[in-house]
Amino acid sequence: MNESAVLAIVLSLASAAGYALAAVGQSRLASANAGGSILTLLARPQWWWAVGLNAGGALMHVAALHYGPLTLVQPLGALTLVAALPIGAYYERRRVTRREWRGAAWTLVGLTGLIAVTGPATPGDALSLRESFAVAAASALLIAVTARSGAVRGGLGHATASGVASGVASALTQTVTASLARELPGGPLAWWQTTLIAALVATFAVGGLLLSQAAFRGGLAAPLAVVNLANPAAAAVIGVALLGERFHGGPLGWLTAAAAAAVAARGVLMLTGAQPTTKATAVVPSPRTPEAERIPEPALAPEPASTPA
Repeated sequence: MNESAVLAIVLSLASAAGYALAAVGQSRLASANAGGSILTLLARPQWWWAVGLNAGGALMHVAALHYGPLTLVQPLGALTLVAALPIGAYYERRRVTRREWRGAAWTLVGLTGLIAVTGPATPGDALSLRESFAVAAASALLIAVTARSGAVRGGLGHATASGVASGVASALTQTVTASLARELPGGPLAWWQTTLIAALVATFAVGGLLLSQAAFRGGLAAPLAVVNLANPAAAAVIGVALLGERFHGGPLGWLTAAAAAAVAARGVLMLTGAQPTTKATAVVPSPRTPEAERIPEPALAPEPASTPA
């Protein structure tokens, strides 16, 4: 193994650790700020630590892709879920259950299978200006629909919307990078066009972060698994539809992708059912009940007075 591959592995593991710590921090903030608004979060330093960890994880992920191939970096990035489980359990002062480990393993295997059959696009390929606007509009509609159903599905709708937003932000970032490097097909964009797409990147990135914060109100493991699945899935759909990416193996590749998706879905279902629940404690009334709290006994009706003959 050469030095570039070793550096890519180290950066990928560091990126996964950063994402995991950020997810645990967001989950704890979500449970402590269940009824609060986004303004309450902005006033808490823990929120900005989570934002910084997410940004650091993203930068290390990009750096890992510079030194290693996609087939090596992406599966290692999926270890975010495996790292987040013990960290979250540590802060909750409990042990990771077997069901959680099995669910994480199924999700990781499915996600790795999906990444393995998706081939990368030709270097330099990126969305054009018209394609960027079309993807942004369609994705915004999809995000609105999935986020609206998030509250009734344990946060999984918000998690799906967050993953889609992050995947779209990655695709649009590739367009901005190609335009700045003057490698965009069809020639570089004008400065105002590049600025507009960069604003879309910021909008989707921030939206994905806020949606993931809302998703973590339903727990940590299952929403994080859905985010990790929806992100590369959205990027793969964009790549296959617009960037010339393809599934390896022809029909067998499509079957492999379908099987991997089923495996990942089983893992998410296992993680959903493995959420720790709080047992209700029965309240036993004290035998020494104060006089003011005792239930008065019903008064007996007075006997009718006898009438003299």
